[in-house]
Amino acid sequence: MTETKPAHDANPAVQSIAKVEAAPRLRAFSYGPEHPAMALWAAEGSGFVHRLLSWLQNRGAHAGRTLVLLPYAQLLPLASRAWAAAFPDAFAPRFETTANWLASMAEPVLLSTDISHDMALDTLTAQQLLASSGMGAQSALAGLLAETAQQLAPLAAAACPRGRAEWAQRAREALALGMESEAVAWEARILRVAVEWAAVSAYACDALFGDDVLAPWDAVALVQGISQDPVATALAAHWGERARLFQLDETAGDELAWGRAAAGARFHACTDAEDEAQRAAACALAHIAEDRFPVALVSSDRALTRRVRAMLEEAGVAMRDENGWKLSTSRAGASIMALLRASAWNTSTDAVLNALKTAPAFATEMQSLERALRRLQVRDWRHAQASKAVQDAPELLALCERVDTVRHRLSGSHSLTAWLARLQAALQDCGLWEALHNDAAGADLLTALRLKPSDTQAWTEYASTALWAGARMDLSAFTAWVNQALEGHSFKPPHPPQEQVVILPMSQMLARPFAAVVLAGCDEVRLSPSPEPVGLWTPAQRQALGMPSRADIEARLRASWRHALQSPVCDVLWRTSDDTGEKIAASALVQWLQTVGPQAAHDHPPQQAPDPRCEKLVPSCPLPPPLPRGDRLPVRQLSASAYESLRACPYRFFALRQLGLKAPEELEAELDKRDFGLWLHEVLEKFHVSMGADPAADHAARSVRLQAIAEEVSAANALPDGEFLPFAAAWPAVREGYLRWLAEHESLGWRFASGESEHLQSLGKVRLKGRVDRIDTGSGGVAMVLDYKTEPLTKTKDRVKNPLEDTQIAFYAALLPHDTLQAAYVNVGERDGTFTVEQKEVVFARDALIEGIRQDMAHVEAGAALPALGKGAACDYCDARGLCRKDFWSEP
Repeated sequence: MTETKPAHDANPAVQSIAKVEAAPRLRAFSYGPEHPAMALWAAEGSGFVHRLLSWLQNRGAHAGRTLVLLPYAQLLPLASRAWAAAFPDAFAPRFETTANWLASMAEPVLLSTDISHDMALDTLTAQQLLASSGMGAQSALAGLLAETAQQLAPLAAAACPRGRAEWAQRAREALALGMESEAVAWEARILRVAVEWAAVSAYACDALFGDDVLAPWDAVALVQGISQDPVATALAAHWGERARLFQLDETAGDELAWGRAAAGARFHACTDAEDEAQRAAACALAHIAEDRFPVALVSSDRALTRRVRAMLEEAGVAMRDENGWKLSTSRAGASIMALLRASAWNTSTDAVLNALKTAPAFATEMQSLERALRRLQVRDWRHAQASKAVQDAPELLALCERVDTVRHRLSGSHSLTAWLARLQAALQDCGLWEALHNDAAGADLLTALRLKPSDTQAWTEYASTALWAGARMDLSAFTAWVNQALEGHSFKPPHPPQEQVVILPMSQMLARPFAAVVLAGCDEVRLSPSPEPVGLWTPAQRQALGMPSRADIEARLRASWRHALQSPVCDVLWRTSDDTGEKIAASALVQWLQTVGPQAAHDHPPQQAPDPRCEKLVPSCPLPPPLPRGDRLPVRQLSASAYESLRACPYRFFALRQLGLKAPEELEAELDKRDFGLWLHEVLEKFHVSMGADPAADHAARSVRLQAIAEEVSAANALPDGEFLPFAAAWPAVREGYLRWLAEHESLGWRFASGESEHLQSLGKVRLKGRVDRIDTGSGGVAMVLDYKTEPLTKTKDRVKNPLEDTQIAFYAALLPHDTLQAAYVNVGERDGTFTVEQKEVVFARDALIEGIRQDMAHVEAGAALPALGKGAACDYCDARGLCRKDFWSEP
């Protein structure tokens, strides 16, 4: 639970901003010039709208024929409201962003060599450019080439079409700076190709350098944000006196300004990521409860943001998420990627089941197929159709054929457009096409993958003329392309009418008024004060090309940080340890603010804020051990393992046997000693049956026959060679040891009678049922029950020490009609050979077991409690442990 607490000593000058009365209009537009962000718009004399009007008046330009280009779309309504509030009787300029203005003029046409700024498409183009430049074998560098070209694109676009050749020449000269060493030869080649690509590419803003583009306008104001846009700078120079560059914030951001920002900051040092997420959500909820919203939530940590968002969503908070999340992390993206992975030739059964269990066309039928395949542990899908469970069930066989029809669509080698057509057909076959259409994120996904392009004709023309139009890719390459496309696009959910929390990047805090800000992820890892510049460029190349230097990037970050801190109330959160428990410090920006801030703001020294959460008193609810009754679930049949579970833990018997609960079989489990034991049982059973039909007394002949049967069983069970290798390596010693034991056993007069035989025996209202590994007969018709074990010999010997606790061999003896008999375990060892471990008191143990079964079944039928009495090893690997909740009992 969270507790709302008043803001810590909010600045009195902006206290009214933090508490505003509810109004039918948006709160973001209710703030006056006293808010630091609104002051950038409307402060008398220095506010942007006043500076804009002054410039228009000096030029004699009409406001109604003035175009104002803002750095990002979120500022458009603020600019309009600020102008209307300052000059209610004046004509208003047209406020636009460059992208919006271009879109209103004409839809740009993408040519084959253009940089599209879609990473997935640009990577395909980069592969072809690498091939044409003699680097086709290095296609793995295509992503790096595309990134490098996209970094150059704003600079090339700013050169205007007529000046691009000159820009390209300067860029070629700049490439030599710092790239003389052979150690960076590949990097130098990538940079050269990127420069040539950027030089020949056309850009949407090329239309703005036309001669008549300003014909409708008296003046154009180009507003720069925190980052300086080279295109805006170039346009201002190109348009001359009719255009002017404006800065929204013209202050230098000196230490005094930093100190004032620190006065409203509250610091939260959190223990780990979950603690940080909870505190961030609690801070936002506290602000909302205090009628202090909209609240800005800022964090560069995607996982942290998603966690905070989930908690706020659960609390019913109306949110505007301007960051969104990658389509690859959406449910729609997961369904597409699952279908592609399920179509690989060597895909696992798990992958196919995961892909189609949620597909509308298959969902109702997949459960029965999953049960059958899990029961047989069919790990690889290519073996599913040939498995016995599928072959014996016509409906399952038909279902597998339908699944393979879908998978077959996504196979082979095709061009991108052919792959997209096949993917669309597969989605329609699965019933996912309509589901994606009806889902907001799914609709965005279809557009991002060009399965439903926004402009079908333009996409068709581009796809037919692109450099990669004739290139073919296999399923693996297409899957990688789809994943890259989904990683490059974000889904932004619809905005609520009145948001309480706005999730946004720190770089867009400029000139946006919020009642409070929650800055999360402010540790040294996620908020580095001096970020590393991206790309392969050397400092000298950056300077020559006009790219932002490391100092420029640092200055931008500090400016964004300062604007975020200037909100009336600001919570700064960071974690003090990472996921591995390693200690991490607060960001240097936070540390500087804590130490320098108080010196500039003596009245409001920064301090550690109290935890915004509060403890919730929860009534004590002791959890006693469970005491179920099984009288309403009559036991009709009992196996050795079932009765052993009753003796080990009555609750386990109730949960797993009477209720029939069962953990699903793992399809991806590797072969282990249990699998070897099952294999050995089958091999020995087939061997002894063959010996009965065609006896072989010679040891060598027996060895050859046993080896042949072992290979036959391995092939029939399709055991993976790599996983079975350790057991196959030990098999020759096991085989020879078993044959030596068999010869000695037969010399005592014992002969194989049956193997893996099913037996039923009635005992009152209960039928005993079991499969006996082996029954031998001796002289005089005496029967011997044998049970194979591949465990350590000491463990087998421990089984027979106390006859009354040896449930398994006594139960097998109770299945036979013989009054007297013998019983033993056959320990088949890998190193020491095979040994007989006889249970000499088997008749006594059998009679005691039968009496115990009668009494125990009578108690169950009478409604006796079935407590969880398991101890030690009986609990360590128990499937019912999560049900009995032994780890949470209030009493032992």
